[in-house]
Amino acid sequence: MKVHKWENVKKRFLSPEDIREVDRQVREELLKMDLRELRKALGKTQQEMAKIARMTQSEVSRLERRGDHRLSTLRHVVESLGGELEVIAKFGKKRVRLHAAG
Repeated sequence: MKVHKWENVKKRFLSPEDIREVDRQVREELLKMDLRELRKALGKTQQEMAKIARMTQSEVSRLERRGDHRLSTLRHVVESLGGELEVIAKFGKKRVRLHAAG
């Protein structure tokens, strides 16, 4: 079975409009991801995430089930996984990137 690079497939089979639409859909899906989905997308188990974030596996499990999170907790988890947390406030079409005071 021959493996094709995504860049080559895009150029050959997708129009620029199709590529923009796929990119938009990907961004939208990423915005909808919760902590459990993020962990799974990164290929981590709860145990692995707990070790990286210096938490217990049961803390990770509780965290994933919570409906709301403190920003400091989200920042800790995201940074432990190698990311950077950004908070965006939307006002109609205007977007404001919020940052921590201090």
